[in-house]
Amino acid sequence: MIEMTFDLAEKIAKAAHEKSTQFNRPVSVAIVDESGRMVYFSRADGAGFYTFDTAKAKAMTAASFKRSTMEIDGIKDQNPLLWFSIPGVIPGQALPSPGGRPIMQDDRCIGAIGVGGGLPDEDDACCEAGQLVLMSHR
Repeated sequence: MIEMTFDLAEKIAKAAHEKSTQFNRPVSVAIVDESGRMVYFSRADGAGFYTFDTAKAKAMTAASFKRSTMEIDGIKDQNPLLWFSIPGVIPGQALPSPGGRPIMQDDRCIGAIGVGGGLPDEDDACCEAGQLVLMSHR
């Protein structure tokens, strides 16, 4: 069974950073385990100071809901009370904005990636690049 290790997290983050160069956007990348605990964080030179928080919150959201934040962004209006309440319940720990994806192995969430610093589609594409690392890691 594959777990979210430091080495795997580092490879996932590097793939996301490499993808971000295609967009010419410095980003921050957060990798969390299945419980939302930080395993790895990296911030590219020139990435905004706030990107640490947004990347982490996107990763935590993806791990908690076990779905991409792009998907959550599309359905969050179906339960506005939940998203209105979250900042008071878990301040700064959830962000339903594109740029977070769960890392799945055999239908089990082993962690998540969050990216902050690009446009929504760019952050999501960087997450996808990180997810693809797991395919070559097996």
